[in-house]
Amino acid sequence: MSLKRSRINSNVPHSARIWNYWLGGKDYYEVDRRVGDQIAAANPAILEIARVQRAFLVRAVEYLVREAGIRQFLDVGTGLPSADNTHEVAQRLLPEARIVYVDHDPVVLVHAEALLTSTPEGATDYIDADLRDPEAILREASRTLDFAQPVGLIMLGIAAHVTDDSVYDIVGRLVEALPSGSHLVFCDSTEVFHPARMRAMVEQWNAASENPRVNRSPEQLARFFDGLDLLEPGLGSTSRWRPAADGSGRLAGSGAPSGSLEHLEPLEPVEPLEVDNFGGVAVKR
Repeated sequence: MSLKRSRINSNVPHSARIWNYWLGGKDYYEVDRRVGDQIAAANPAILEIARVQRAFLVRAVEYLVREAGIRQFLDVGTGLPSADNTHEVAQRLLPEARIVYVDHDPVVLVHAEALLTSTPEGATDYIDADLRDPEAILREASRTLDFAQPVGLIMLGIAAHVTDDSVYDIVGRLVEALPSGSHLVFCDSTEVFHPARMRAMVEQWNAASENPRVNRSPEQLARFFDGLDLLEPGLGSTSRWRPAADGSGRLAGSGAPSGSLEHLEPLEPVEPLEVDNFGGVAVKR
């Protein structure tokens, strides 16, 4: 595999590096920290959104491996390495899992070797490609993935960077190439709970970046699942997608000492707070 070493512009903020900063990573520049702090000051919820989206990834990949039998993944717009990357989650459960990451940021390229650390039984690859060129993604990914077998397509926070309706055709082309039994794991930003803050955040980002974003309504996000069977609990805040799978949403008081407590009434589950990051998991029949 050959990775391009295109020139890195350390004077222009980039979403992958800012996201890495918000997640506590170290791979960012001063401009990314500065813009990241400005965005977080205007919308403190973005720090929670970053954490929630990563937790959603972990739960979704665990579901796909354990319950859906998915053995290979195409992660488009993966960003910079952080804790619990797709291949780490999948190969902890299934060492022979195969994963292809897709991104086109030069900083991500120079960290690709870290992403490529696979189990001996499986495979992890990285391709330099843009979401706007789905044919290139499919062509390059087919060197590692078998598109005759189900694939888990991961698209977290990436579709927002295609700001017009062409994004539906792009995602649709990727889904079209997948066989029956494949799954789409998708989420992106919306403006349901804090519309003014989320709108201001995008405006601030677009004023500082060469890679603009757009927030979409839940109705617009639902269109990405057209033709697929959306799994329970459907489309909603990613914090609410099967939260018990990662230990959140447990029964209040679940840490109490064991003993004879049959006389006590069961407590209601504590639901995680909802955030302006909506998504879901769907299967292709």
